[in-house]
Amino acid sequence: MSATPLAPIAAPIHLQFEDNRLLPQLFGQHDQNLARIEQELGVSMVPRGNQLAISGPTDAVATAKQVVTGLYQRLKRGLEVDAGEVDAALRMTREDDRLEPNLFEGGNGKDGMAIRTARRHITPRSAMQAKYMRMLHEHELVFGLGPAGTGKTYLAVAVAVAMLTKGAVDRIILSRPAVEAGEKLGFLPGDMREKVDPYLRPLYDALNDMLPGDQVVKRMTSGEIEVAPLAFMRGRTLAHSFVILDEAQNTTPMQMKMFLTRLGQGSRMAITGDLSQIDLPSGTKSGLKDALEAVEGIDGLSVARFSEVDVVRHPLVARIVGAYDARDRKAAGKG
Repeated sequence: MSATPLAPIAAPIHLQFEDNRLLPQLFGQHDQNLARIEQELGVSMVPRGNQLAISGPTDAVATAKQVVTGLYQRLKRGLEVDAGEVDAALRMTREDDRLEPNLFEGGNGKDGMAIRTARRHITPRSAMQAKYMRMLHEHELVFGLGPAGTGKTYLAVAVAVAMLTKGAVDRIILSRPAVEAGEKLGFLPGDMREKVDPYLRPLYDALNDMLPGDQVVKRMTSGEIEVAPLAFMRGRTLAHSFVILDEAQNTTPMQMKMFLTRLGQGSRMAITGDLSQIDLPSGTKSGLKDALEAVEGIDGLSVARFSEVDVVRHPLVARIVGAYDARDRKAAGKG
């Protein structure tokens, strides 16, 4: 019986940091950021003054050094480091083989592909997020597909807000099916706005995360930002706009064709959805699935496909998504 060879152990390395003021943020409260890296990579990290000693398996030590150095450079640029950014740095370092050459701009490594809005400086937290952000900047029509928590809609809104504030587009139009199973609003209490607002709330939340509340109100009043249910898009031509359709898996083929043909001159369109969460009546084909079958591959269109590895919410969300996917794959295999 042969023993499994142990991973080679590196001699401890020592990192030294110039700015002591950044170290509380880098290490985290009670060194919780270091503890997270230790847990994920199987290394030991011992801070002493403005130095950090890292020991463990050779490859893991090299990865830990890359993660800590990247986070420190982020702090030097005036960006925040929290638990989410630590997880993102770990994820991005592991996914280097998924990154395309020159994917990130500006000579700033992974933070080079960044979006600045009035309230946020947003950088990708996975390799697919980085690709998606590039697609949104370079292509007129982008489909973002994948599970909840992967940033499909959030990043699309961020790019739209950045383009609006730079004058690259004249307005933002955000839409989603008002009610998942057919937009039947008549049985809900209140006037039209009161009926549809609850279904559009995730889009309002994303906007308020990018812009101060008074700017959101001002731009919505002036028509620079419009949030509306999908039914209100019929008959319009949306020129010089950044148009986002969220929850697109819950459109019918006719609704999706209607929406796609609204694209006008100087406009960009992002369509986001999760084909594993279709809420249409049984037997009704998803307009998102139908559109992908019909138009994928045409010039000017790109598709970003996210998976559970791209989930950037609480780590438990990624495990939940993975568990559902595994169960569905098992059921499909039995079928």
